[in-house]
Amino acid sequence: MPGEWIEHSCCWMAWPSRDGMWPNPEATEQSYANVANTIARFEPVKMLVPPSKLESAKALLGDNVEVIEMRIDDSWARDSGPNFLISGETLAGSTWTFNAWGGKYEPYDQDALMGQRILERVGARQFASSLVAEGGGITVDGEGTIITTESCFLNENRNPAWSRQEVEAELCRTLGADKVIWIPGDPEETETDGHVDGIAAFIEPGRVLVEITRDTSDPHYPVGVSNTNALKDQVDAKGRKLELEFIQEGIYDSYINSYLANGAVIVPGYGHDRDGEAVERYRTLYPDREVVQVPINDIAIGGGGVHCITQQQPVLAD
Repeated sequence: MPGEWIEHSCCWMAWPSRDGMWPNPEATEQSYANVANTIARFEPVKMLVPPSKLESAKALLGDNVEVIEMRIDDSWARDSGPNFLISGETLAGSTWTFNAWGGKYEPYDQDALMGQRILERVGARQFASSLVAEGGGITVDGEGTIITTESCFLNENRNPAWSRQEVEAELCRTLGADKVIWIPGDPEETETDGHVDGIAAFIEPGRVLVEITRDTSDPHYPVGVSNTNALKDQVDAKGRKLELEFIQEGIYDSYINSYLANGAVIVPGYGHDRDGEAVERYRTLYPDREVVQVPINDIAIGGGGVHCITQQQPVLAD
């Protein structure tokens, strides 16, 4: 699996579809459309939409977003979509077993098929797995290293019969990697059980962005400390010591949960004072990319951010 910063052929998304999930469904649909239309300025976007939602989706999505009719249960393409893999001119993808974050939502049978259906649609080889996992639970450097959290994939609601070593081996097999770096995650976060995409992300090989809070009175402060300590002095699959960068977390929200589009970074906005600071931090980290902030309060209320609702498909090598 390549790093997210390489060129993409498109971005996959899924329209908000779970009835009763959203306090204001119309506002959430508009927010999803805003993210999709923003990404579509930089790369093609393919939006999966169930038959009952086609009319509302087409009314809000721009002409440069392709609407694809498909039965789905929910709207988190990062977690139920495939992890795209490349080898030269060959495109493939791994599909883990999806159980709606430990059986938190019903039904989820259609989302459990999303990865397979996307791969079939693009003609890519599938590497299926019985490991219960989600794409938001990993970050990779494209050179053999995975970072994931103990609070998520080792959780009893996902893989109770698997040892750490077995999970590690299957992650490496299905992502084409050589090394897994475990960090504690966030045991108090009950929506995803501490997905790494709200905690840390590879910026490039050898560099990791970590979300922290400077406020020692914040109940979330120990989470940043424990995960930072777990990453200190770690070396990647190539033997490089990881260089850590930091970003201030939002107020109960994550700025690290962003999307790297072709030539851009799509950063979540929440309407609080730290929004501007997050934009400036990303401009420092990615000086050659345009940084665009999109308000996502009506998405975040469902438990995720920009990264959670997107899944990149990489361009194949010439």
